Amino acid sequence: MGSLGAILKHPDDFYPLLKLKMAARNAEKQIPPEPHWAFRYTMLHKVSRSFALVIQQLGTELRNAVCIFYLVLRALDTVEDDTSIETDVKVPILIAFHRHIYDRDWHFSCGTKEYKVLMDQFHHVSTAFLELGKNYQEAIEDITKRMGAGMAKFICKEVETIDDYDEYCHYVAGLVGLGLSKLFHASGSEDLAPDDLSNSMGLFLQKTNIIRDYLEDINEIPKSRMFWPRQIWSEYVNKLEDLKYEENSVKAVQCLNDMVTNALMHAEDCLKYMAALRDPPIFRFCAIPQIMAIGTLALCYNNIEVFRGVVKMRRGLTAKVIDRTKTMADVYGAFFDFASMLEPKVDKNDPNATKTLSRLEAIQKTCRESGLLSKRKSYIVNDESGYGSTMIVILVIMVSIIFAYLSANHHNS
Repeated sequence: MGSLGAILKHPDDFYPLLKLKMAARNAEKQIPPEPHWAFRYTMLHKVSRSFALVIQQLGTELRNAVCIFYLVLRALDTVEDDTSIETDVKVPILIAFHRHIYDRDWHFSCGTKEYKVLMDQFHHVSTAFLELGKNYQEAIEDITKRMGAGMAKFICKEVETIDDYDEYCHYVAGLVGLGLSKLFHASGSEDLAPDDLSNSMGLFLQKTNIIRDYLEDINEIPKSRMFWPRQIWSEYVNKLEDLKYEENSVKAVQCLNDMVTNALMHAEDCLKYMAALRDPPIFRFCAIPQIMAIGTLALCYNNIEVFRGVVKMRRGLTAKVIDRTKTMADVYGAFFDFASMLEPKVDKNDPNATKTLSRLEAIQKTCRESGLLSKRKSYIVNDESGYGSTMIVILVIMVSIIFAYLSANHHNS
């Protein structure tokens, strides 16, 4: 549930964290009994707990399709990510992956930990895929084919220009946005969104992950994974890995800010996409990750810790986002608040200060013009405010009682 110290520092995190914990337990109880579906949902919880929670809100038919779509692409991504696989082996697998999903017997051993289990037992995913409606199958096959071809292209090609960067992100994430829009439409719940808006939904998330994961990617063994475009980082250092060295701290932060500014260009498209959604569960499914993305960018901006370790939103704030994101007013409020949180971090001497402030002002303007800011639930305003000592004591007692209760129930079940 998060450390007691964190809860005492942010006591208003307690209730959302408790609800998140209970939702996670409830989701685990709803795993279907059939072996292939049980594997699918169990694996989803292992490879992405946050996604597993968000996906539970969707109707059964669409939830099954989105879950299979996610696991197919996660498997494809596992092949791409495994730097130990020789290129002449990897490329044909990526290109043919859309055919493998129809083969109940196909599997390929690669990846580590839960990803290796996913690949070794991929027949469970294929079996579940073949039970989906044909319209869902066709959408998943189409996106898998296009993504595999794009990944294969970038196995043999560096991300040199900003255009390359956008193209790479399109293949690995923009296509996910297009695919989800197709699945939403196939379910009969939504109109088919324009491709450019669907693409931006994916790019905003992917660019945030690429920024946040710099250190993990650059330290990848046996070979570094480099997704930051040379066109950006070469303005600051001679080699991408130079950003992690302390002597380059000033240039590293400036480069980081350049990358964050580039990612912010997709925010307005994302707001436009979400504002057009009609189905509440689909809306929440889309909105929660986007709020997490702009929150993460606000934390990463001007933050040297990106080059020292992992920078991410604390679990309590994540729980708040999941709990409080219900309407478009909440989304506008979150984007406005996180843009406002980032704004004072902009140093006027930063090479991209003017461009960054312009992007933030555009986001804030869109949010203001919605007319919904007065209805928002705040995630970060007063986030640091504490409660009185009496309230803290009560919270400590409540935490102890609930932990004891949950623990007893767990052992008895």
